[in-house]
Amino acid sequence: MLNLCLKQGCDASVLLDDTSSFTGEKSAGPNANSLRGFEVIDAIKTQMETSCPGLVSCADILAVTARDSVAALGGPSWTVQLGRRDSTTASFSNANTDLPSPLMNLDELISIFSKKGFTAKEMVALSGAHTTGQARCLLFRNRIYNETNIDSTFAKSVQSNCPSTGGGDNLSPLDTTSPVIFDNAYFKNLVNKKGLLHSDQQLFNGGSMDSQVTEYSKNPITFNADFADAMVKMGNLSPLIGTSGEIHTNCRKVN
Repeated sequence: MLNLCLKQGCDASVLLDDTSSFTGEKSAGPNANSLRGFEVIDAIKTQMETSCPGLVSCADILAVTARDSVAALGGPSWTVQLGRRDSTTASFSNANTDLPSPLMNLDELISIFSKKGFTAKEMVALSGAHTTGQARCLLFRNRIYNETNIDSTFAKSVQSNCPSTGGGDNLSPLDTTSPVIFDNAYFKNLVNKKGLLHSDQQLFNGGSMDSQVTEYSKNPITFNADFADAMVKMGNLSPLIGTSGEIHTNCRKVN
């Protein structure tokens, strides 16, 4: 959801394929070989167009599936406001500059979320989405071979699937403890110096967010509540409504 909404709002622009007039966002650095499941959205959209053509936007489908995916994995649920419309363009360059990078330090993470109206606490809560999902070796190779704020046993275990050279697209779970369960293990991992990405471990590295990470590692109820609240805020970030945008018939292209 971060990659889908943080750039310019929840407008489904990330679903658009490249055209002669713009390069889409799927191949941007934060998204390339990372975002997956486009065919799932396609299937849902096809069913919606059969049942109620022209009424349900791809942006709303994304917002609802994000909520339902979290809930299906054991995480919290929240009310998704509907009525978003879809973007008629996408921006490769903005996706590269406006989305958080796995190489960012804490101050950079706080800044990029602050520009979209999120507090540092909300940034930490949203980062908890890394309790599930995977990352490419290319994005964490330097951390597991060169950084010192990492558990040595954890680093060695990840190195088995991420060699020092080659294998850049090899995948490892962001949360090795419970990779297909939405829980607070991500934060427990950070406390134990087992964050996979540099940006993950920055949340617990002697800085201003250490206490927040510790709180979430000890209190899953608090994390779930804060995550749900932050996701509602994320879902309402600069939506296209009224006559802005359109309702795509096919989520991969404009009408």
